[in-house]
Amino acid sequence: MSLVIRLARAGTKKRPFYHVVLADSRSPRDGRFIERLGYFNPLMPKEKTERLKLDLEKVQDWMKKGAQPSDRVSRFLDAAGIMTRQKRNNPTKAVPRKERKVLAEEALKAKEEAAAAAKAKAQEKAAAAQAAAAEAAK
Repeated sequence: MSLVIRLARAGTKKRPFYHVVLADSRSPRDGRFIERLGYFNPLMPKEKTERLKLDLEKVQDWMKKGAQPSDRVSRFLDAAGIMTRQKRNNPTKAVPRKERKVLAEEALKAKEEAAAAAKAKAQEKAAAAQAAAAEAAK
């Protein structure tokens, strides 16, 4: 049973409120959980301390037992100083889809040209080796 520390949505329509829960990774997002570890209210200003509340001792205990935090929870734990989060890099995220498609086609074309050039160079090298072998045989 793999455990995950994640957010479970609560609140009403267009008024999100999240519980930070420990759950089995196979259970649904808002479904059964093992323990509630805190809450997160994204509607509150970032300066307020009531925006996020975590029981850090329980979180650390569960992480020692093998629980893995989700991406968003790992951001919270990184801010709290419990763990360090891996930085992600997606440089093509801001590029529109059509431009990404053009760039991908250009990269594929360049790759094919490089392969063709390498093949031609290998053929020239083989021909030179054959000529040298024929010259040595005389």
